[in-house]
Amino acid sequence: MEQATSIDPRIVAGSDYGVSDREWTRIDWRDHLGQVKLPGASVNYVEIGEGDPLLFVHGVSGSWQNWLENLPHFAAVGRRCVALDLPGFGASPLPDWPIGMEAYGRLVQEFCEQLGLGGATLVGNSMGGLVAVELALAAPEAFERLVLVSAAGIINTWRPEERAIATAWAWRHFSPLFADRAHQIVTRPRLRRAVFGPFVRFPGRLDDDVLIEQIVNGLHRADGFEPALADLIRTDFREGLARIAMPTMIVWGLSDRVIPVAAAASYHRRIPGSHLEIFERTGHVPQLERPLRFNALLDEFLA
Repeated sequence: MEQATSIDPRIVAGSDYGVSDREWTRIDWRDHLGQVKLPGASVNYVEIGEGDPLLFVHGVSGSWQNWLENLPHFAAVGRRCVALDLPGFGASPLPDWPIGMEAYGRLVQEFCEQLGLGGATLVGNSMGGLVAVELALAAPEAFERLVLVSAAGIINTWRPEERAIATAWAWRHFSPLFADRAHQIVTRPRLRRAVFGPFVRFPGRLDDDVLIEQIVNGLHRADGFEPALADLIRTDFREGLARIAMPTMIVWGLSDRVIPVAAAASYHRRIPGSHLEIFERTGHVPQLERPLRFNALLDEFLA
């Protein structure tokens, strides 16, 4: 059955940056939280809606709240939406095993089996995109479609190991301070730009509440940050991407300062039949920066 859609005029006009229906603020998320025990790990997750499953995987320093602007929309249009906190992030404690992309891939596969998410569409942002690629290569029969949002896995920045060491040092020293001062950071323009400027194109135009959620949930527990980042920069799936046969969409921000847009072109060139969408004047998290456009685009891809 063909899905009827109407295009929001703000998307067409390009004035949709930071525009939100704020539906996530009208949901008591405590009613949708769950926890599952898996080998060597306890995983916190949120689930909302019924229908064909969508699995959302966050990036490094992230949490399930990275998808606050998207989960309510897809639940409302008949999708079973699940977003997890990878072990060592959000409300999921560190696992008993060493953190790495292959280990996260196995974990997410076990998670899907436990929750009955066979045939899910994988949607991964940044490191979550790399984990989704790992799954698409390791268990292609278990998933229906793949959506890579500013995905890691193709290193094209200058001296990545040195940058990763500096980033890990800064994270170790400043993240506890940031986590305890979320409201101050968001309400002071200079601090807001300093903290969010590397990740989003226009920090001042994003919703205060959604930014606070990113700080509080992404920084209060991010014990997995350093080992995940160390393994992430050593992982490169370029040679295997040609084996991905499932329908794939690649979404990127033209102004991404974390993983430059050249990586999007590389993914697109290497994954057969993939579809590429570039959001102008957008940074590393298109799903939060332009949620109206992102949701409409994913609707079309799923239809």
